[in-house]
Amino acid sequence: MNPLQAGTPSPHFSLPDQDGHSVSLSDFRGKKVLLYFYPKAMTPGCTVQAQGLRDVKTELDAKNVVILGVSIDPVKRLGKFIERDNLNFTLLSDEDHQVAEAFGVWGEKKFMGKVYDGLHRISFLINEEGVIEHVFNKFKTKDHHQVVLDYFA
Repeated sequence: MNPLQAGTPSPHFSLPDQDGHSVSLSDFRGKKVLLYFYPKAMTPGCTVQAQGLRDVKTELDAKNVVILGVSIDPVKRLGKFIERDNLNFTLLSDEDHQVAEAFGVWGEKKFMGKVYDGLHRISFLINEEGVIEHVFNKFKTKDHHQVVLDYFA
């Protein structure tokens, strides 16, 4: 795994959102995009992380930041996650993990002695011109939203 670094142009992508509509990074030119990759919708850590972002969305809106969550979950599961947790931002389905690979966040993981390929929990702040401004890779799920807000302080 080799995540993209700050200063790198963001890969272009289009993915289906929780309603099956295609969403592209280029849809958000002129805004900052917090593109956060998370392993699996409706799991404890991913839920805490999403709820934290949900609760600070107004503050991020004021800083011209759009939140996009990306996982390898199917579209249907994303819709259930949004409904269950009253999420107020867009979730994207990267089932074939092509976008995760382009950002360098797909790779070997270890859990309970098992080694497998999976999605790593890393977030990218992409600036108004489509360049990665900052990479968030050191945080706990419960603190992710605060780490992001602190970046703007």
